[in-house]
Amino acid sequence: MERYRKILVAVDGSESSKNAFRQACRIAREDKSWITAITAIPLYQDQFEVLSTKEKVSKRLKEEGEKILSEIKKIADEEDVHIKQTLVEGSPFETIIDAAQEGGYDLIVMGRHGRTHFERAFMGSVTAKVIGYFKGRILVVPRNASLGWKNILVATDGSKNSDAAFDEALNYAKSYEGTLKIVNAVNVTEEFQAHAPGLTERLINEAKKNLEDVKNRAQQAGINTETFVREGEPYKVIVDLATQLNADTIVMGSHGRTGLTRIFMGSVTARVIGHTPCPVLVVKA
Repeated sequence: MERYRKILVAVDGSESSKNAFRQACRIAREDKSWITAITAIPLYQDQFEVLSTKEKVSKRLKEEGEKILSEIKKIADEEDVHIKQTLVEGSPFETIIDAAQEGGYDLIVMGRHGRTHFERAFMGSVTAKVIGYFKGRILVVPRNASLGWKNILVATDGSKNSDAAFDEALNYAKSYEGTLKIVNAVNVTEEFQAHAPGLTERLINEAKKNLEDVKNRAQQAGINTETFVREGEPYKVIVDLATQLNADTIVMGSHGRTGLTRIFMGSVTARVIGHTPCPVLVVKA
């Protein structure tokens, strides 16, 4: 498969971001990639503060950022990976995206934040915005999760983005001798079903045809594949199946395009990331 040449990991001192960095180190070691750890400190702008106070606060913020990177360097040494470190000032999501685009990074890796139901639903604004606006691949890793490619769950709906996700997952399965589990969720509300009798059955048939097509492609590549059509709210279907199958990683597309849609990427991708116990790789066509 095409390896990741350059990986950018966003770190903020949290246990979640430390674990994400550790998993990224393992990818970098396997793929012989360049890896950069980036941390962003906010610009201190208070027009009512005197200059000396602003300088003190800015200095303290910079020291905190340097401490975060120092801890990351220790993890890199433990993982026997050489890294580059970057400390920037500004809006976290903007600086991460700018660094990724200017540096030509193939993959951004981030930790998943949020413990409450609401926080999980939207993953934290920084992660959501990075996924919404970055055009490349983004890997989101929960605090206690380990990354693996032996048992991959792919969510597909026949769209261009989910096709790209399938291609990515297929490459991983080839490279790591993994298996693919492919799911297509069908969700029709009772109200909609009342106005369009037979819609659910039609959608299920379309889902089966879509899955048959991708399964044939996987089998032609020599990959052990299993397909699932499930009825229900898509994010719940995906999360429940990932748990049931003990999936190592979920691979899925992002459908966000502009404005708030881009930020929250539609509820499916955001909620899967917020609730699943395993890493999620988001792929865009």
